[in-house]
Amino acid sequence: MTDSLLKEILAQLGSGDIVPYLGPGVLRGVVDRDTGKPIPADSDSLILAMTGGRPMSPRLMYEFPRAAMHVENKKGRSFIERFLTQTYGGDNWSASPVHQWLAGLDLPYVIDSNRDTQLQRCYIDAGRRHTLVVGAARLAATPYRFDLYHFEDGKYRKVALEEVDSALPVLFKPLGTPLPKPGYVASDADFVDYITELMGGFAIPDWVKLLRKNKRYLFLGLRFNRDTERMVMSDMIYDAAEPAGWVLIDQPSDKERKVCERKNLQLIEADWSSLLALANPSATEVA
Repeated sequence: MTDSLLKEILAQLGSGDIVPYLGPGVLRGVVDRDTGKPIPADSDSLILAMTGGRPMSPRLMYEFPRAAMHVENKKGRSFIERFLTQTYGGDNWSASPVHQWLAGLDLPYVIDSNRDTQLQRCYIDAGRRHTLVVGAARLAATPYRFDLYHFEDGKYRKVALEEVDSALPVLFKPLGTPLPKPGYVASDADFVDYITELMGGFAIPDWVKLLRKNKRYLFLGLRFNRDTERMVMSDMIYDAAEPAGWVLIDQPSDKERKVCERKNLQLIEADWSSLLALANPSATEVA
């Protein structure tokens, strides 16, 4: 039953009516080419990478934004930004099969809630023109909570809202990226500001609001146990179709089941790698 449903989703994916929404889990199997160490992706691994491997108190280990806020209060916001740029800004990470597969589909709209550059580099390597929307927080000079970049001829160029070519594919990075200019939504203070403006309509460009109407979403590698990412997700999929899409989670919690029911998302109790195995059987095996 699960395989038949996944095959049905794959058959519809190329239409552009389904928007992949990527979470930390899709980075499983990505390692440093020199050391073999896995890329820090989920909350716990990010916290440990930020602290040099030292666990924090259970209260702070609960969620990366909370831990990042604690560190920001001690060392400043610039420390968090440098840490994330040093973590994700290099090109020494191994290639991710799921990102390569998605990039090859030439989809009109993808949401990547990770802060790495895997999907961006796939687009760049393919020379694919696109608009990059990067989430931003705690900006004083503008009510908007995003930066816009146009990729063409091998480079990104920052553009104003009125300059955007709405016909180009969109890659939305709500929590930030080091490319082309480092910028992140990371600490509790960032999320409070970003989610407030997301709810107010200032964190998503108007043409993307039109683009996303009646779309369905395919959640890969994202868990719904933590508040901040769940709140971002809720507003990112506003105006979705009915039903709103599918969530692949192996062994979901009761909270995740309730979230899926409330957001009208069909829960598929399988790992995202099951979908990749059907889509691309020759893809490199993931851990």
